[in-house]
Amino acid sequence: MKTMRPFLIFCFCSLLVSISCVCFVTFYAPADTAVAKEGDFIRWVDFNVSYAALSDCLAYDVKTFGTDAHVSWIDLLAYLAAKGDGTFQSYKTSDLTRLTDELNKGTELSSLTKSLKSFPYYKEAYSAVLGGFVGEYEIETDTGTTEKKYGLKAFSPVAKGYAYSDFDDFGAGRSYGFKRKHLGHDMMGSVGTPVIAVESGYVECHGWNQYGGWRIGIRSFDKKRYYYYAHLRKDHPYNDMYEGKAVTAGDVIGYLGMTGYSTKENVNNINTPHLHWGMQLIFDESQKDAVSEIWIDLYAITKLLAKNRSAVYRPEGSNEWERRYQMFEPVTDAFSH
Repeated sequence: MKTMRPFLIFCFCSLLVSISCVCFVTFYAPADTAVAKEGDFIRWVDFNVSYAALSDCLAYDVKTFGTDAHVSWIDLLAYLAAKGDGTFQSYKTSDLTRLTDELNKGTELSSLTKSLKSFPYYKEAYSAVLGGFVGEYEIETDTGTTEKKYGLKAFSPVAKGYAYSDFDDFGAGRSYGFKRKHLGHDMMGSVGTPVIAVESGYVECHGWNQYGGWRIGIRSFDKKRYYYYAHLRKDHPYNDMYEGKAVTAGDVIGYLGMTGYSTKENVNNINTPHLHWGMQLIFDESQKDAVSEIWIDLYAITKLLAKNRSAVYRPEGSNEWERRYQMFEPVTDAFSH
């Protein structure tokens, strides 16, 4: 019997490996050409969700929160993407209404998605993009008290009261240094405009980059999103930033400028003052500084975030701008302590 024991152990381990492989292939095998998932993590995401779909799904999420009919906006968007082969060009509000009517009748979302093979992919992909945007939080009021809320807790990267202009410039050509595509979103504004942290996270890098000038990189606490803010103001780009610092969505992190396109630090070589901000998705740490980084089109998201802009003020005697209303999130408090 002792001589059989190693053989039995080998057989048992082989069985476990076989079962694991079957489960792995079943879950991660691409359902169609839009599903770019290989190995054990997603390799590519084309985020083309329209502003109308984002806005409609967010409204339903917030409206139904705390009720039996509540469904996350990410699940709603993933369903719509799976039904529409990942495109939202022809999206209409009635598309969502048909889905929510079924949900309001008591139909489980799982029963509606079980035949949609790409639903798990879109849910994971959209969770990576939007995972920190909506939830419960507390925020200060004009009376100095705090109010509990549920909803959009991510902010526009440009402070409230400051004008900007933008257009969908993702993928446009750039030539400084070498020919490449624009992997972010530009918001044209005035030098000195306070730049806002879109989501809570920690400062992963800051300093000079010849392409982005004075720039700062903030990583979301779940490590799925890396936010890149570039071309910050000459001489005074940051608001007390340092690597490892925890920041809360809505905080002032720096000031809009026109630095960059120079190997020499602190040079204005950008023709038009603007903020370049980008979002890199990271499903595995090997993707962080890889050749095939995943950056997404932020035009529709920027439009959505315009619904939530952080009010700022400058305390007397200070050169820095600060947020007017503090926000409190469990995730930020946990990281800070």
